[in-house]
Amino acid sequence: MNKRELELFPLEVASLSSEDMTCLARLASRLMADFQANSRLLTITYKEFGKMQIQCIYPKLSKGIIDEIDAVLARHYGFTAEELDFIINYDIKYRLGADSDEE
Repeated sequence: MNKRELELFPLEVASLSSEDMTCLARLASRLMADFQANSRLLTITYKEFGKMQIQCIYPKLSKGIIDEIDAVLARHYGFTAEELDFIINYDIKYRLGADSDEE
């Protein structure tokens, strides 16, 4: 996800209830900690530039927390349980790369 995608996300923070705001802040902290805990440092060696380390994040390992965030946002936007279920299952099939036969 890029900065431009976040900036274009249609969420007016001022429109969130204090309960949803608190919940999302708590979940965001948990998600960042989970990303950090599940990340790995990879070393890449370039002939011209030498070694470079990058931190790789694996969001699929944090799916439970992401689902909780989706549930709060679904409540905020007034989604039905069926719509939330679609979002969560779409996430599994398309974003996490799971085969439809494995469900």
